[in-house]
Amino acid sequence: MIRTWSASIVRAARSVQGASAPVTYSLIALCCLLFLAGPASGLNPAYGAGDGLLAEQRAYFRRWGVIPAELFDGSAGSALTPLTALFVHGSWVHLLGNMLFLYVFGAMTEERMGRVQFTLFYVGCGYLALLGYAVANADSEQSLVGASGAISAVLGAFLYLFPRARVTSLLPFLFFLPVRFPAWIVLPFWAALQWLAAGRASDGPGVAYLAHLIGFGLGFGYASVRYGRPTGPTRVKAAPAPAPEGENQP
Repeated sequence: MIRTWSASIVRAARSVQGASAPVTYSLIALCCLLFLAGPASGLNPAYGAGDGLLAEQRAYFRRWGVIPAELFDGSAGSALTPLTALFVHGSWVHLLGNMLFLYVFGAMTEERMGRVQFTLFYVGCGYLALLGYAVANADSEQSLVGASGAISAVLGAFLYLFPRARVTSLLPFLFFLPVRFPAWIVLPFWAALQWLAAGRASDGPGVAYLAHLIGFGLGFGYASVRYGRPTGPTRVKAAPAPAPEGENQP
């Protein structure tokens, strides 16, 4: 089993060599490999099946995810969970939704920032987004996992850097017909949806919309301070719907 996963990691690493956005593609590959190897995918026989698998999943999320009520207990392990949680996803929909957004918006943002700066930006904003959610929900015992805080920061930076880039969106209320809009329409609309959803969200299992908003604000703010005027019109190749699957609270 270890040899199989090692071979997969080597193949994934080779596939991004020479790519224009190797950090983005490496993050996607890493998240996918960790998900497949973990209990959430249901594909690794080492975690069993049925009730045993469910118990393994809960233990896995508690070990690697953020638990706000335990985050500020002073232990080094808890302090690292906003970092480890960025690479853990709760379901196939959660994983694929996040990776689609990272694929669409991450490559151009990485090319603009550069590899090292993009890596630090992604990890730092993702950590702070989860930390901010934990501060606002300090009594919550729910595990929080997912890369959406970091990816939301990428969306915020993309909005500032490429406001006139045309993004193809699949809107449910238009029967999922592909429609092209500039980023300055699509991404604020996405942020407004997160704001509305955050106002209705409970502290139980579900999506941590507040982490999305914090990440989006951090990304936009960082880009506005770090860079000059936005670039001219650009076309974005792929097209997600206007709202990704967020940080899961399993």
